[in-house]
Amino acid sequence: MSLIDTSHQSRGNPLEVVERVASSNDWSFERAGEDEITILVRGKWADYQVSFTWMFDIEALHLACAFELKVPERSCATVQQLISLINEQMWVGHFDLWTQDGIVMYRHALVLAGGVEASGRQCEALLATALEASERYFPAFQFVVWAGKSAREALDAAMFETAGEA
Repeated sequence: MSLIDTSHQSRGNPLEVVERVASSNDWSFERAGEDEITILVRGKWADYQVSFTWMFDIEALHLACAFELKVPERSCATVQQLISLINEQMWVGHFDLWTQDGIVMYRHALVLAGGVEASGRQCEALLATALEASERYFPAFQFVVWAGKSAREALDAAMFETAGEA
């Protein structure tokens, strides 16, 4: 007996929900097929390319959020250290470095096992989490790549928050 029942119930494609979220926010998006949609979102630090992929076989809606920051080979080890420090602080999702392409991205998934349908609120929360994490940590990645800072220095500088107004 398997712990996972592999009979899949018919349900709506969760990417239709994601498409409605993108439309309601006036974000540009493109469907790359039945199982993928890419949304372009302008942030404070960068423009984010957010790809949602419906993985029918494992019943998961996968999100990958990439931003314009090409990591040169000389900075890969330090960026990997930074990613490790960042991921220790995260409750959901994680950052990855695709070393072959030199791209940093945030990844997360919404498991919809057992015929569960994705809601607009769930998809919005998944997207909001990705954008918040990317906006929060983007400066740290910049400090490593552009300023040559160590992983710890970059994270500390990016997390520095001022209180009050001058």
